[in-house]
Amino acid sequence: MIPTVTCTVCELHAESTFKVEGMDCREEVALLERRFKNLPGLEDFSADLMGQRLHVKYDAAKLSASAIADAVADAGMRAWLEHEEPIGTGPQPRWRQLLVWTSGVTFCAGLLVGAVGSVSASPWPARLVFAISIAAGGALTARKAWTALRVRSLDINVLMMIAAAGAVALGQWSEAAAVVFLFAIAQTLEVRTLERARHAIRALMNLAPASALVRDEAAPGKPGPMEERRVDIDLVRPGMLIVVRPGEKIPLDGDVEAGESAVNQAPITGESLPVDKRPGDGVFAGTINGRGALDVRVTRERRDTTLARITHLVERAQAQRAPTQTLVERFARIYTPAVIALAAIVAIGPPVVLGLGVWHIWVYRALVLLVVSCPCALVISTPVSIVAALAGAARRGVLIKGGMHLERTARVRCIAFDKTGTLTRGTPEVVALTALAGVAPDAVIAMAASVERRSEHPIAQAILQYAVSSGVDAPPGAGVLSLAGRGAEGLVGSSRVVVGNHRLFEERRFCSPDLHVHLSAISDSGRTAVLVAKDGQAVGVIAVADRVREAGRDTMDLLRRQGVEHLVLLTGDNEATARAIAGELGVDEFHADLLPEEKVAAIHDLRRRFGSVAMVGDGVNDAPALATADVGIVMGAAGSDAALETADVALMADELLKIPYAFRLSRATMRNIRVNLAISLVMKAAFMVAAVAGVATLWMAVLADTGASLIVIANALRLLRAD
Repeated sequence: MIPTVTCTVCELHAESTFKVEGMDCREEVALLERRFKNLPGLEDFSADLMGQRLHVKYDAAKLSASAIADAVADAGMRAWLEHEEPIGTGPQPRWRQLLVWTSGVTFCAGLLVGAVGSVSASPWPARLVFAISIAAGGALTARKAWTALRVRSLDINVLMMIAAAGAVALGQWSEAAAVVFLFAIAQTLEVRTLERARHAIRALMNLAPASALVRDEAAPGKPGPMEERRVDIDLVRPGMLIVVRPGEKIPLDGDVEAGESAVNQAPITGESLPVDKRPGDGVFAGTINGRGALDVRVTRERRDTTLARITHLVERAQAQRAPTQTLVERFARIYTPAVIALAAIVAIGPPVVLGLGVWHIWVYRALVLLVVSCPCALVISTPVSIVAALAGAARRGVLIKGGMHLERTARVRCIAFDKTGTLTRGTPEVVALTALAGVAPDAVIAMAASVERRSEHPIAQAILQYAVSSGVDAPPGAGVLSLAGRGAEGLVGSSRVVVGNHRLFEERRFCSPDLHVHLSAISDSGRTAVLVAKDGQAVGVIAVADRVREAGRDTMDLLRRQGVEHLVLLTGDNEATARAIAGELGVDEFHADLLPEEKVAAIHDLRRRFGSVAMVGDGVNDAPALATADVGIVMGAAGSDAALETADVALMADELLKIPYAFRLSRATMRNIRVNLAISLVMKAAFMVAAVAGVATLWMAVLADTGASLIVIANALRLLRAD
């Protein structure tokens, strides 16, 4: 992110985002907080552990980006501006691995030498080998411990070095080597496991190919063959024409200019079936072309594509702390000093105050207690679960804007739905046709389609589509006249045909008792009636309706299984239509004839009655209600910039079944967090008791501490595969 600078009379306010190498645990974040605490010119900063980023707000007149990077270096890490390349290299993973291997080999060798030494009664050869193991395994730990001490912090690295030094002082060389070696292995495994979670986020951006096949178009007036060349994706600009061959990934957002193909949009929208694309249709970067070649006119650069925006929003979301995470971190700040004080009491109290035992026994137990006290597993239990859930949801076309919204979704007990475009398809369709006066049904639809042939009205388009799907030939009528707000009329062959609403037929005196019976039935079912007359006589009634989505009823059933107690329909449509849709879907309550501000009032009323409320809509006229609800869920957000930015939860495709998935995932995530917290607290409590009782050893304490971290991370990563 390029620093943005705002000038005032005496201050230069700037914001910069840094990539940070070496920030792999909450302990490193704590070091940064201590180092930055009194940094002159610093206004605010936030550390993203999972994304390894640091966002800083500062006064550029007093503080520079290089000074911030130096402060990070003082904390034992390396930072550089996100949009720049890092200078130099940090500690290489292979050297870390070599040190760990050296520590392990020499530790085993020390055990063998010690076994031989026990025969000769000379411990020094074994101690020398153990010393080499401690030096190799503790090199990085000692460096981090020294950094922590410089900023006046007692983190896990300091505790481990104190434990190792204490064991050596007590003559427990093998214990000291075991502590250092096991801790080095555990730290390596923890970093690798965290990197797997980070990879889930980075994999989103890697969905798009690195290059595009650009077709150079001939200049006007100079016909000739068009050349195709492979171009880096960052060099492709809007307006360029790219060629997407069968089976290739689409590199950038654009509009199809030539060709037809089925495109697999699952990487972006999560749709299970490919979507047919024709000239004029939009396509997204990262989606997969089917069997046909497509010529695509680029509409967005790489950094502005839907895929890039999704990736950015996921990164921004996982950087936000959930309420549970904030609570746990506040607890950890109290917990760690308390346990250190307890360790001091264990070391001094029994032998001095109570006169129990000898010094070295209680000092050893205090060292075990220090090792067990690290709250790393406790602190990391929440963020790793949140990140795994957000990344897994994004893969399935559900974009959740952060841990806060994930937690709120889990608490929702009432959901309000918009009707048009949400529970229904949003376009009218012919659902029934009644022929009168002995006229054949095909003749009725043919007459209506002929009159409506040139109309752009949605109902006219529904009639035309029905005629096409029924195989009815309907040539355009002659002298067609539009009747505003009523219908249309024209000549079809030698007959004058009128197509319109009930009001028009009353005015023309075309109505009859038989016709009113049909109209009453259609009105009661919540459908719209289109009447057809030929030469002054009513010959047919066409029922048009906005069909309910096929998965509507299943969605309601699944939501109830997820613990949602009340389902509500909010619509601006008439009461008869709302009642019919509500009955078909099985919702608990409906409200019709609502204006946007009345939907907001309905949300307030639902919150008063049921607590936390979610609103599902299409993000256009539902914006006020979506913003008012505790959780706003927008459907079909892939093509809408506004919906992506404003919704709490954005469903990339118009698939209702993604809604139960979002609620199922949110509840699973909260269960996962609770399990992780329980694992951490129970293991800590058990080993604290064991440490004070003298049952636990130093190496057992290391396994308990780092083992708890690995368990909670592995448990959280299961959310990546949650369905």
